[in-house]
Amino acid sequence: MRYCILLLVPFLLLANPFKVATYNVENLFDMSLQGTEYKEYIPGKHCWSEPMMEIKLNHAAEVICDLDADIVGLQEVENDSILKKLQKRLEEVGCGYQYRAITTKPNTSIQVALFSRYPIQAYRELTVSYEPNVRNILEADVEVQGHPLKLFVNHWKSKSRGGTESKRMAYAEKLKERIAMLPLGLDYIVMGDLNSNYDAYLTLSHRLDDTNGRTGINDVLLTVHNEKLLQKHEIAKAQKGSHYNLWQELPFTQRWSHKFYGNKSTLDHILLPASMFDEKGIDYVNHSFRVFKAPYLFASKGQINRWQYGHGKHLGKGYSDHLPVYAVFDMHPYVPDKNLQEQKTAVSKPIEFFYGIDSLKEEVLLENAVVVMKRRNHALIKQSPNGRGIYLYGCAKKLQEGYRYDILVQNIASYHGLKEITHAYRVKEKGKVQTDSYFNQNSKMQNEVLKDIVGIYKDKNFHFNEQVLPIHFKNRKDIPPQGSKLKIHYGHLGYYKQLQVVVYDKKDVSVVRK
Repeated sequence: MRYCILLLVPFLLLANPFKVATYNVENLFDMSLQGTEYKEYIPGKHCWSEPMMEIKLNHAAEVICDLDADIVGLQEVENDSILKKLQKRLEEVGCGYQYRAITTKPNTSIQVALFSRYPIQAYRELTVSYEPNVRNILEADVEVQGHPLKLFVNHWKSKSRGGTESKRMAYAEKLKERIAMLPLGLDYIVMGDLNSNYDAYLTLSHRLDDTNGRTGINDVLLTVHNEKLLQKHEIAKAQKGSHYNLWQELPFTQRWSHKFYGNKSTLDHILLPASMFDEKGIDYVNHSFRVFKAPYLFASKGQINRWQYGHGKHLGKGYSDHLPVYAVFDMHPYVPDKNLQEQKTAVSKPIEFFYGIDSLKEEVLLENAVVVMKRRNHALIKQSPNGRGIYLYGCAKKLQEGYRYDILVQNIASYHGLKEITHAYRVKEKGKVQTDSYFNQNSKMQNEVLKDIVGIYKDKNFHFNEQVLPIHFKNRKDIPPQGSKLKIHYGHLGYYKQLQVVVYDKKDVSVVRK
């Protein structure tokens, strides 16, 4: 018996935790003309030269070396030539990866790739579309300390240049189709730049919504269950193909790896199936998910220190417009949270509470909130006719005008003085409400709704009831002639450095007399 125990000791010692990361390196191109380069990376133009490429390689290698993950999924790598150069550079600085893989989709400017310190047994490409610049998904089988692990490295269509949600749905559907073929209980990880927020089902903009509110990340990869984000303790009983999104482990204010014009987003993801929590084979190390935030990855005012291109040329400074994210895994069984089934109860507060604070430290429950007005994915809510109102910005998709709800608020903001709720989801619907008494309560306070108010439009102001306020039409085509007598059917008393009337739709105003 003692002999058998001694034989097992070396194998137990080999069972070490390992780190998996994903990193969008932002356009890592070589100096060979392929014909598919972005114009800024055509060799010999825009200061894209051999020395500039070397700087870009060094910067990518610095991040990956400091990140020190055992497996790294990469996005925005031009081809295997530049990937091989990066692999060599990492080896030169003592951060080597013996194994690599990359997609080879023709007529595509950038590919997805993988570095691994563990053997890559096989890899293949999942073709989403044969159209140019629709990137393939990289599927790789890696052997980690004697255990099989499947990796799906992704880079979905961005939200720019016609990036409606159906384009990302195509990637999700391809993944769903492939995952359905996998043996039950197989350990796998979905990772990469999905160009989607973890709560896209709540925050997808009207401009990008061509799928009737369905999203690839939430509705196809099943990170949402019963209109709420799927929780770790729920995934064991969830249907096959469901995934837990690791962004949920971080406090709300830390949920970002990318900024676009100052707006924080969660484009980079690690999604896990039930098999990574089943206490068999490879399991997730609870609460190990992090965003890699080395100081040199930030510029002034907290902006990400991205690769700099200005005045028509590369400047040889910066890293990427994304931050890496990573998680730790182990052969030891997953350790769930204590009192796992007990959900933390959010504190119930009135809307007035938000006007006395600048930010939330914890989630707040708004009970009996009535949707007084809704336009697209935005809404104005009040809890009582005489109480304060507040504006829901970009998070009202699941709400209906004239209904009462309990709403869980995750984040608030002030936009040039306008108090807003920017992240929230409905907890419970409580039925239809007669809303007539909720209008025209206080025309001198923001976040009220004016209804059927008559006045004069003059010099960009609205003159009504012995009061004069600036008036803003969301669509410039709706601006009436000077001196028109208007009837505001629905107007939001908003705030942009001062109180103003906001008209969202042409149906919300009519010209009584020009």
